[in-house]
Amino acid sequence: MASIADRVDPVRAWLAAAVAGVLAIAAGALAFPRAIYTNFLWKYFWGPIDADAHNALCAVRADGVVRRFGESETCRAAAAQGLTVAEPGYTLVSEAGYAVVLLFMLAGVLLLVRRLGIGTDRRLFFALIPFTLFGGALRVVEDANDAVPADATAAISYPANALIISPVIYLTVFVVTLAAILLSLRLARRDVISEFEPALAGMGTVALVVTLAYLAFLSYSTEFVAFYPQMLVLTLGIASALAVGIYYAIDRLAPALNAGTGLIGLAILWAQAVDGVANVLASDWAQAIGLPFQYSAKHPINAIIVGATTTVFPPSIIDVIGDSWPFLLVKLVLATGVIWLFDETIFEESPRYSYLLMLAVLVVGLGPGTRDMLRATFGI
Repeated sequence: MASIADRVDPVRAWLAAAVAGVLAIAAGALAFPRAIYTNFLWKYFWGPIDADAHNALCAVRADGVVRRFGESETCRAAAAQGLTVAEPGYTLVSEAGYAVVLLFMLAGVLLLVRRLGIGTDRRLFFALIPFTLFGGALRVVEDANDAVPADATAAISYPANALIISPVIYLTVFVVTLAAILLSLRLARRDVISEFEPALAGMGTVALVVTLAYLAFLSYSTEFVAFYPQMLVLTLGIASALAVGIYYAIDRLAPALNAGTGLIGLAILWAQAVDGVANVLASDWAQAIGLPFQYSAKHPINAIIVGATTTVFPPSIIDVIGDSWPFLLVKLVLATGVIWLFDETIFEESPRYSYLLMLAVLVVGLGPGTRDMLRATFGI
């Protein structure tokens, strides 16, 4: 007798779960509009996107009306009045929610690659790296959009610019990537090309180059976008040196750790190193490398690490080496841990699942890392 798992199409089950989840959230928002929608969904998820899309310091929702403000005093006053205030960026609540959605979407992507009959070797992983870089660069396009002076018209206005604001941009890049996968697969299966992975990588590279060309054009033709190549060179140079050094140190001291991931492990180390190095340079070494500005940590986890550093180490040390370097250290340690966990057995038993998780680890490092690096490179 067939089990329920044998009789139920997993793709249909996933779609049914997705629809049920959306309907449940919608029903809750309708039944309890203030508690579910205003104070949870809007405050932690859509409100920050709305504020970011309007280049505001906060968005305030009261009696169904949303207002945006650019003064911190006004935002604090609204919060003191008990109004629902949302600020651009992430919170621990939103990051936890997005993590749940990410896990659910990963399950859906796994079913998709199975249905397409792809994802059983490493070539797809490497072919998708340009799309990750493209996603980070595309986010900087929105940063440049926000930098447009008040008396000028932004190239991308609301609500279209919401498509390239985190976390919606992840969905946008996914749709672009999926379209490229389907197109390259179609060409390969019609014998127009011999293999789809090189064509896929080429499409991602073209998207990346076009996006970078647009940013370069803005730096040449406008005053609100500059160009500081030292940030790009230093980030990529230091990150590459760290990744290669750690990878070959592992290969020499504990080669069994690299046996499973191989060069994928090097890519994971590089992705996390780019994120960490970009943060350290932009936060602590901006003036030292000739940047006329300085950034601060926006992600809650990063801010927590920086806060812990200033608590543990005395100001004399912080003044010399800064307070962001532990973030880079944590990134590299976690990347090394991932390499250690994913041994050959995991890839042999569940290749698609393993490569998909590796891609997710790459994206959460290289996506924001590329954005931070390019944002400082173009002075946005």
